[in-house]
Amino acid sequence: MLTEEDFDKFRQFRVRAMGDRLREMIEDPSFDSWTFEEKMKELIDAEDAARQSRKIAKLVREARFKLPGACVEDVIYLPERGLSKDRVERWASCAWVENKEVMVVISKSGCGKSFLVQALGVAACRRLHKVCYVRLADLFDDLARCRSAADGSLYERMDYYKQVDLLILDDFLTTPTDVQGAIDLFEIIESRESRAATLVASQLEPNEWYLRIEGELMADSILNRIATRARYVDLKGPNMREYLMKHDKR
Repeated sequence: MLTEEDFDKFRQFRVRAMGDRLREMIEDPSFDSWTFEEKMKELIDAEDAARQSRKIAKLVREARFKLPGACVEDVIYLPERGLSKDRVERWASCAWVENKEVMVVISKSGCGKSFLVQALGVAACRRLHKVCYVRLADLFDDLARCRSAADGSLYERMDYYKQVDLLILDDFLTTPTDVQGAIDLFEIIESRESRAATLVASQLEPNEWYLRIEGELMADSILNRIATRARYVDLKGPNMREYLMKHDKR
């Protein structure tokens, strides 16, 4: 008979989920008829699922989502939004991430584009992709601080933005960017082209981005790498903040 000391060893050996599941199986007579192999398979599956869950939770934390609880299961499909459940589920399968594509979600303020892109980011974490969610203005501020520190951290941060499996740029070019910001953005986007997936959320159409980037040549270079090869999602519909307040749900 197993004692509490025996169950403590599962925790010491870092297979706690296996120990917890074994306890449940011992207390449930329905498992008495199972073979030894069937019981072992159940224990292994329990531990594997727990480890997978911990990996996903770590990836979600590291992505630094503003809404870490966003998920595709909570996307609201109103007719006027121009979204279908089938399309969102296809995006959540992350084939486009694995194919290193660019996706651009455009909508006016309040239509739920930030929730949608973060939900897709969480879906990518569930498939064990490394994700970074950042507002474009915050990315510029981050690089500016690293540049001021002059301790080599700038190169590390640039490499991170260039190489992460999925980079989500929210509030894309909501405000104009200066020359240094444009150079940094070009370096990141150019490095990611055909090497890693990028997801952009913006209130502005691509032809309006041009006016927010200082330097005609740099603007052409950035737009050529995003606008001309992206898949577009034109998100419409009501102000979702007002809708959710009225219906008291997400």
